Amino acid sequence: MADYLLGIDAGSTMTKVVLLDAAGRELGCERRRNPILFPAPGHTERDPERMWNDVADATRALLSNVGAAPEAVAAVAVSGYGAGLYLVDAAGRAVRPGIMSTDARAGDVLARWERDGVTQRNALRIRQRLWAGQPPALMAWLGIYEPEVLARTHCLLFCKDYLRARLCGELATDPTDAGVGGLVAVPDDAHTDAFFEELGLAAWRNKMPRIAPATEMAGELTGDAAEATGLRAGTPVVRGVVDVTASALASGVREPTQMSVVAGTFSINSSLHRAPRIDGLPFLQMAYPLGGYCLATEGSATSASNFEWYCKAMLGPEAAAAASAAGRSIYELAADRVAESMNRPNDILFLPFLFGGPGGAPAAFIGLQAAHDGADVVRAIFEGIVFAHKLDIDALLAGRDQAPVRTIRLVGGASRNAVWAQMFADMLGLPVEICEGTEPGARGTAMCAAVALGWHADLDAAMLAMVRVVQVHTPRPEWQERYARKFERFHRMTRMLAEFRTEDGV
Repeated sequence: MADYLLGIDAGSTMTKVVLLDAAGRELGCERRRNPILFPAPGHTERDPERMWNDVADATRALLSNVGAAPEAVAAVAVSGYGAGLYLVDAAGRAVRPGIMSTDARAGDVLARWERDGVTQRNALRIRQRLWAGQPPALMAWLGIYEPEVLARTHCLLFCKDYLRARLCGELATDPTDAGVGGLVAVPDDAHTDAFFEELGLAAWRNKMPRIAPATEMAGELTGDAAEATGLRAGTPVVRGVVDVTASALASGVREPTQMSVVAGTFSINSSLHRAPRIDGLPFLQMAYPLGGYCLATEGSATSASNFEWYCKAMLGPEAAAAASAAGRSIYELAADRVAESMNRPNDILFLPFLFGGPGGAPAAFIGLQAAHDGADVVRAIFEGIVFAHKLDIDALLAGRDQAPVRTIRLVGGASRNAVWAQMFADMLGLPVEICEGTEPGARGTAMCAAVALGWHADLDAAMLAMVRVVQVHTPRPEWQERYARKFERFHRMTRMLAEFRTEDGV
């Protein structure tokens, strides 16, 4: 009997393949690191064939480790990072390396659009800000520097859609990826011809993917895909959602009083709205596949990736090896030390801008002294990352059309450390709820598969059956006051260093 769901989540740094039961419990997970290619300064790419082979290898390993027969998997659904692009031929094979959403090559394109006065008008058309890692700017850049690619391209896809094409052959996307990609007028899920024409992208218009519901069957696993993954040929493949939406679904976010916060590679903070946000266009906006809502997101590369850098660059491979020998990860051991420092003052500020900060503000430690130890430093990193989330959340909760948020649903690395999660509650002044499970992207897209199979009537019913809050962190008034003062210093220092960097011309 087919009792299980297979959820695949191809993120910016890691691909996860997860087996879940009908109640949403994770039975096993396999992870594969996604190497990033840097063909030129500011360019970030991925080898699509390598990514597919890693997914296939992880799937075979997962089935073997869990002891699940291929026939036990009822359906497969994929999630992945949003924006960027994968250009494929009619057979679904990539015609060039995939471009990631962290790519900055199209900065000159955005500057030209700004000079020409078309930026704000077209941002309003797609209900979100235009930025370099989205397809519109990347298509314009390719038209200038790689014009031959257009003729070889049959369809533009996103990360999850490319993998789904390898599974079942479908060349399409869903409203969430189309929204994050800046290709549609949210929430209409329709391409706007005027947008393509005014930005000089008319030649790409017929390369856009068909848009269809996330909870719909997209096809069946092909024989080639079955041989590669170890799954059964003919297994249903469901369209799925982008990772931002998947995380919100897996967190049980179903009304505007709840906010989804992902503390992973990126700071991702999302709120629900009855209509698209217009008063202060968000970084991302997409149709939410539940309740007719729109999901508005503010985000930046300022989250747990900074802690990962510290563990790798500062603690080094020897510390990682020692942690592994003790049956722990280096991240767990470093995080455990934070509790040691919580009973003493800590004036260190960490600006988590290793991958770029507001206004060009650089990363920095401020206030380090010889008396500080490693626990103090890691605590400062944790605090700085939460402060950066607060910058994004404050922007999201500004304007006339802000959501009436009352609780935070937190996922990602920070959610698995009680001290760090408590910092979110204290700094944001809101209860922080942690749900069961470790892989929200895979869980959220698997919920779409459960609906497509008829196991649940809709995603609301799937949430009630597959999402469980297992921990709640309540704000502590005395810590709220301390962190409010420290956040003012953090915010002021961020602005000062951004101004200094600009004036210095660095």
